[in-house]
Amino acid sequence: MRQVNNVNEEKFVSDQFIEAKISPELTPEMKEELIEIVFQYRVAFASDNEPLGAIKGHKVGIMPNVERPYPPLLRRQAYPASPSARKALESHIKELMKLGVLRKVFKDGW
Repeated sequence: MRQVNNVNEEKFVSDQFIEAKISPELTPEMKEELIEIVFQYRVAFASDNEPLGAIKGHKVGIMPNVERPYPPLLRRQAYPASPSARKALESHIKELMKLGVLRKVFKDGW
């Protein structure tokens, strides 16, 4: 059974950990243990094939606090983003939409 897990774990590492930034301060043993734990609980993490929030048959509504007094982060004045920041934001939003984390919502009054 460990042989099969090694093959699956190696594929998991090559597919999912290719862009991971693991601290160079970890010893090789610590890194191996981290990989084993993440592999063991891999269903808890989002991936291209299993996006975050892709639970079927369960919907969650998130209601932002728009009552006064507003939370401090909502008190800021709107300001235009620089062209480079706007490009980065649009790219990130597209990625989140592709993963199913965000979707367009059409609601009157918003």
